[in-house]
Amino acid sequence: MGVNKKLNYIKDVLENMPTNWLDLTTHRLDVYNEELAKTQFLEQFESLFNDNNSTTSALAELPTAYDYIRLGHPLSCVLEWGIADLNSLKPENVISFSSKMIPILAILRKNLFDHKNTRIIYTNELPHFFDAEILKNVYGYEFDLKQVKDVSAIPEFNGSTILISEESEINAIDLIPSIDFFINIYYGLGSVLLVNGKQNESYISEIQHVRRRETIAMTPANCFIVLSALAEKSSFDSKKSNVETNKRLVLDSITAITGANTKPLVGSSGLSIQYAIMMGLVHDAQEKHYGKAIKFIVPPNCYGGTNDQARRVAACIDNVEVMDLPVDGDNDMVQSIDIVLDKIANEDAVPYIIAEIPTNPRVEVPDLIQLKEVLSKTRKTAKDEVAIDPVFILDQTFCPNVLFLGEGEILSTVRAISYASGSKFPSGGKCTAGYVVGNKKTDALLEKIELHLNLCDNEATPLQYEILAKQLPSMNQRIIEAYHNTREFVNFINDTLPEAKMNFVSEELANQGFTPSVFSLDLPTKGNTDEEKESYKRSLNHKLINLMITEIPNESKYCVSYGQLKGCYWTIPATSTQGTTKEGDKDYIARVALSPNMDLELHKKVFLDFVKKI
Repeated sequence: MGVNKKLNYIKDVLENMPTNWLDLTTHRLDVYNEELAKTQFLEQFESLFNDNNSTTSALAELPTAYDYIRLGHPLSCVLEWGIADLNSLKPENVISFSSKMIPILAILRKNLFDHKNTRIIYTNELPHFFDAEILKNVYGYEFDLKQVKDVSAIPEFNGSTILISEESEINAIDLIPSIDFFINIYYGLGSVLLVNGKQNESYISEIQHVRRRETIAMTPANCFIVLSALAEKSSFDSKKSNVETNKRLVLDSITAITGANTKPLVGSSGLSIQYAIMMGLVHDAQEKHYGKAIKFIVPPNCYGGTNDQARRVAACIDNVEVMDLPVDGDNDMVQSIDIVLDKIANEDAVPYIIAEIPTNPRVEVPDLIQLKEVLSKTRKTAKDEVAIDPVFILDQTFCPNVLFLGEGEILSTVRAISYASGSKFPSGGKCTAGYVVGNKKTDALLEKIELHLNLCDNEATPLQYEILAKQLPSMNQRIIEAYHNTREFVNFINDTLPEAKMNFVSEELANQGFTPSVFSLDLPTKGNTDEEKESYKRSLNHKLINLMITEIPNESKYCVSYGQLKGCYWTIPATSTQGTTKEGDKDYIARVALSPNMDLELHKKVFLDFVKKI
């Protein structure tokens, strides 16, 4: 009876849920407590269930479950809650994925560090993307594979046992003690991992972190399909899609936008693409430069996901190391690259550079001619042999319209690839899917990247392709319109609060095509000591953001976003995008992102009110 009551409640929730449960990509930080991610949402959701309250207004008042939708969202939480109840588990023991492979990799990763054996068993066939040789030789994971007919008769094992099964509907599972992890694969939708037994609960946070960094949660649309099947006790009813037509439209749009003459690859998120890039490059280096050290060169204050993921990859593979690349403020990106490439050449190592142009959050652009010269320079090893040339991996999310890689463009003659987060301008904030392209010098690298994108089952979903097919054609025009709003707002702030330090592109750079719609704002401060000044400034940041989101609630939001179709987004990088960055490298400044569709005059008025109060 209790199960039926919950299933009926889920049915009501699906009918009444706020529309943004399906179409939101970035959550509000003002109603988010990171330490209580998911649990706070579910505790209040459970209270609504106990009160049999499924009204739209009540559901809309629930707190943010996760800061990024790719990590989790309301529907993934409800799905995990429902499946947990069906199997008499705690909700935190159930984790949904868009990928059908990454939950396996998450367990293998933890067992690598714990020096623990892993046994993977399956009843029918392994997923077609499962490649045991690459997982062992490139990722460094160890495991035994075993096909069984009768799961209940499997022998004892000293280590973790994973059971992979394909399912067409959701039923209660016989949680036999000899199996530690159940991974249910739902083709076309994703997968759900069940953590069995108290002894395995230490895996949960590690698995969540893999979902945060190397893939995404099951998407809202697919969670909705699975939840509907759960509530109706039926098989999944996947929506038919013109995925091949949409995919062709998306790839053609990316080629036209970037000018790159290689096949674009589209992943479920920017970090899904970045993970494929990193593992593809590691694989290539292991084949072409066997035994040599692999160095990923990363700005220490760049987006936290990039920074954290790079270090996570290095932690798993013995000959991979992360080196810092200072790029902002008093540091010049070109000089920093020159110094670090000389050092790596001397060591005869393999250099891979990850950098954002413009940089985040300081919005700086290096001298591109000098950058090309530094990347093109022939360097020598300590033995006076020609060093391995670098690969420049460009995060172009802030300005995806700038041509870097096509024939005759500035980075066409050096090995360079470019990628962008899809939750920003490519989709206008409607989905998370990201993409990567390269120049002709990177054909072989892109083949390896595609191999790992598929191995991790991290390609964009059919709905993501559908959204990108609709949004990409208007991207460049939206970028221009958003830039004009941003330039006008920056000029207004300069006039009304000239003592504030603004980080934005110059008119000269804008004329060269660098037209971002994000700027960072270093507010003026006061105090007798450095500590007092810093404390005052940080407090002022929050006062500004709180005023904006309170006075303009329909447009100004406190969240990590950029490139949306409408509104204005405020954040403090040090407490959001730089969450895993070392404390000394964090930026306690306000970062503001504007869209092409917003009430700019109202934002000016509220900002002027703020200035009058300080």
